[in-house]
Amino acid sequence: MTTTPLTSLTGNYALDPAHSQIGFVARHAMVTKVRGAFNEFEGAGYFDGEDPAKSTVSVTIKAASIDTRNEQRDGHLRTNDFLDAPTFPDITFVSTGVQQLDGSNFRLTGDLTIKDVTRPLGIDFEFQGSATDPYGNLRVGFEGSAPISRKDYGITWNAALEGGGVLVGDKVVLEFEISAIRQP
Repeated sequence: MTTTPLTSLTGNYALDPAHSQIGFVARHAMVTKVRGAFNEFEGAGYFDGEDPAKSTVSVTIKAASIDTRNEQRDGHLRTNDFLDAPTFPDITFVSTGVQQLDGSNFRLTGDLTIKDVTRPLGIDFEFQGSATDPYGNLRVGFEGSAPISRKDYGITWNAALEGGGVLVGDKVVLEFEISAIRQP
């Protein structure tokens, strides 16, 4: 991997779903965590290396592509108890701002829409570097995460546990491993 100055990375980018992951972690039964990911998504953005505040990002995730490696659980997560994928097939994020915190750390702010609820979200990302792949494409990598509350998006289904507590925690941590390719 070659890290080049940010100023030379200015351009339009497309998310590479084959080399990216959009995942999440949620507390289950008060004692463990369940990890999952969305297998279908697309995104694009503009990165301004001279003035990162002028950068933009938009991402669309197919809610029905949720995958926790358990088909029964995934089926439940697609219902109205959680994502209601038949009624609201897309989860979207549209940026409203980018702030460079230091040399390789950025805060991306924007509007996250799940089901019919749109709320502001800040995501801290670390720039992982850039490289030219064997096909001559310039790639950039970012990793980040952000916690959200399920209740903030109207996702309130739960089940009480016999010994106290609930089956599904309210806090969900969204995790992003992004590879994007500069467009011609």
